[in-house]
Amino acid sequence: MGTLLEPTTPAGRAGLAALLAEPRRALLAVDFDGTLAPIVADPEQAVAHPGAAAALARLSGLVGTVAVVTGRPALAAVRLGGFADAPGLDHLVVLGHYGAERWDSATGQPIAPGIHPGVAAVRAELPALLASLGVPEGTVVEDKELSLAVHTRRTADPDGVLARLRTPLADLAAAHGLAVEPGRMVIELRPPGVDKGAALTSLVRERAAGAVLYAGDDLGDLAAFDAVDRLRADGLPGLLVASGPVTGEPPVREVAERADLVVPGPGGVVELLEQLGEELATAR
Repeated sequence: MGTLLEPTTPAGRAGLAALLAEPRRALLAVDFDGTLAPIVADPEQAVAHPGAAAALARLSGLVGTVAVVTGRPALAAVRLGGFADAPGLDHLVVLGHYGAERWDSATGQPIAPGIHPGVAAVRAELPALLASLGVPEGTVVEDKELSLAVHTRRTADPDGVLARLRTPLADLAAAHGLAVEPGRMVIELRPPGVDKGAALTSLVRERAAGAVLYAGDDLGDLAAFDAVDRLRADGLPGLLVASGPVTGEPPVREVAERADLVVPGPGGVVELLEQLGEELATAR
């Protein structure tokens, strides 16, 4: 086990120090895709890093709250992460659909709102729109029930296809009162007013957290980064971690530039979590 990595910013070092000093008051939250699990062509094959569940389970006995905050449906993250069957992971909170849905390991049941009417309308209209645009083979629609995402990763020109889709999908979303969430080779159409920042802030307040760590890798995580910045401005120590390149693919620049600490992809995130667990267990 290596030495605990040190953040590169004063605010990050203060956040880490606060977490180590009073772990029972800390909230540790992580994104799923690109952070705990590698980005892959088929979202249904995005299984978490083999050490992720064990690292989170160890930390769940050492810190106040451990949470996963994801754009996925909560049960999909639980399944792909192997969280339901992980020994010791008895107090995990999974906030799915950017916080619109919640799963607690204590109950094993998700709590979710009804489907936004705009999502139902887009579900009906999206196939015809994509056909009219002549999108190439490999363009994939992921139906998340409460939102829809269009992936271009499997196409021959992922960035070019994404650029072609950006305006038509934004227009479709606007016509039905939905928000657009861009990401790495994906555009998601989802209900407005819900994001990872609001979800994280709500959980911090619910748990009366004394420090917060958030780890993410993509544009959807910037709202959570913004929330941590606001919490830090109000006096709550926080640490921002960026999950960096995995297979030669660079991290989203904005995320890396905003982070207090950049680690090499899901493997680096898991290693950091393991190091935190080792540090906290030793200090007990």
